[in-house]
Amino acid sequence: MKRYDFTVPENAQGTRLFPCACRMLPQVPAYALRRAFQKRDVKVDGHRVDLSAMASPGTQVCIYTDEAREKTVPIVYQDENVLVVVKPAGVSCEPDRKGGRTLPQLLCGQLGPGAAEPLLCHRLDNPTEGLVLLAKTPEMQLAAQEAFRRGEVRKEYICLVRGTPESGHAVLSAWLLKDALHARVRVLGKEAPGAKRIVTEYDVLSPGACARLRVRLHTGRTHQIRAHMAFVGYPLLGDDQYGDRAFNRSLKARGLMLCAASLSLETAGPLAYLNGRTFTVRPSFDKG
Repeated sequence: MKRYDFTVPENAQGTRLFPCACRMLPQVPAYALRRAFQKRDVKVDGHRVDLSAMASPGTQVCIYTDEAREKTVPIVYQDENVLVVVKPAGVSCEPDRKGGRTLPQLLCGQLGPGAAEPLLCHRLDNPTEGLVLLAKTPEMQLAAQEAFRRGEVRKEYICLVRGTPESGHAVLSAWLLKDALHARVRVLGKEAPGAKRIVTEYDVLSPGACARLRVRLHTGRTHQIRAHMAFVGYPLLGDDQYGDRAFNRSLKARGLMLCAASLSLETAGPLAYLNGRTFTVRPSFDKG
């Protein structure tokens, strides 16, 4: 039987302990955590609890399970300089207010004893799955970040949206305004103070009531794909923040249907040896 420990973070006040545990232990399958709660193999400050338990910030949680086959982060490519991995949905690239282990932390534990924590070269939102490039040295991290800044890294996304856009191909332009207080963004049809221009290109791959799109970002802004596609009337499936919650419920859409599915480089820098290679992953939600 394996033991997992964590401290309940401050922002978990008022929430149930089970989803908090899922967040704090992303490497453990949710079914195994749920079963541990059902069997009362969960202790909070030494006292056994079940699924009805509420999270209390600062308390020590201990979970025992013999069912958990830990989830690993798939590594698509690795050499002495970089890794290309598939970030699971629900794992954050960087520490956030919700707590939980980050992608580099998960990888560090996975790479084995003595391995240094890999360095992020870019990021994906927590609910987005897909390819992420990480570096093994600060020098390679800087080289990769410069390649991203110069537009020498091409990323393509696959997503499912409600409805089918009239045009099979389009390049959309708008303005995006961040609302840091509410952790969301707003898309505007014209320039406004504080707003930044966004350009989103898409191709319809499979039309239908829920169309499958390939999307390429010409600008990389927070929640750009989710907010921009919702703005033009085609919200992403599983997106309750910008999308159609009732539609998501009717389809029992669990999780955001958005995946960073392709990554390639064309750079003159230290990572030029990767030029011509395209790394791909099939979205977990892709039935096509």
